[in-house]
Amino acid sequence: MFDAKSLLDQLLGSQSGGPSGSQYGGRGGAAAQRGGSDDLLSQGKDFLSSQGGGLALGGLAGLMLGSKSGRKIGKKAVTYGGLALVAGLAYKAYQGHKANQQNAPRPQYPQDEPIPLEAPRGTAFDPAEQPGGENEFAVALLSAMIAAAKADGHIDREEQDTIFAKIDEAGLDSEAKAFLMDELRSPLDLDKIVASANCPESAAEIYAASRLAIDPNHPAERAYLQMLAARLGLEPGLIDEIELAVREAEMAE
Repeated sequence: MFDAKSLLDQLLGSQSGGPSGSQYGGRGGAAAQRGGSDDLLSQGKDFLSSQGGGLALGGLAGLMLGSKSGRKIGKKAVTYGGLALVAGLAYKAYQGHKANQQNAPRPQYPQDEPIPLEAPRGTAFDPAEQPGGENEFAVALLSAMIAAAKADGHIDREEQDTIFAKIDEAGLDSEAKAFLMDELRSPLDLDKIVASANCPESAAEIYAASRLAIDPNHPAERAYLQMLAARLGLEPGLIDEIELAVREAEMAE
């Protein structure tokens, strides 16, 4: 099994500025302004031709995900790791949701560190507590993020070819390459994503990771997140708290 935890760290962390910014085709930058896939493909090809093999994984993250949230929160993923980031967001949202249900004060966090990255340890939010361990859960989060990125149909066959070329440049091992290529080639399988959630806590983390992969500003992306939340059995109040946690983390960057 490839090191899925490290790959998740790299993909989330690589979105922090630089290669996944608008000049590299991230959907949150120039791609969001043009609204189609041709320009994204063109930017990706320009990057490939001008940069050679440099910054390949960052460019890959920009092409595959490229969401505004992912780029803004990427620095925290570099510092703490992608698993801890996702767990912290979901845990914070869960705490806020429970407080709202009980009419209790919402938990407060320092403005410059709004994600409780240590708090989930030893709880069901801790990736190490998942039945298959951290690496298996990282695979589930990667699959969820790629599925979300495909949900609006922006990754067509030509863009897949561009992404595959960047995968070849990224220095990944054969298993990691095969995983990414399989996930990109395969049809969207919501059943698989939902089945990877073995408890309410992991369901919240899968939703949070999916939210980081896309910006719900377009009907297809918003509809996908709504459908995912319904299939995962997440309460509307918890969904609102996950969105709030993501936005507060963005503001802290």
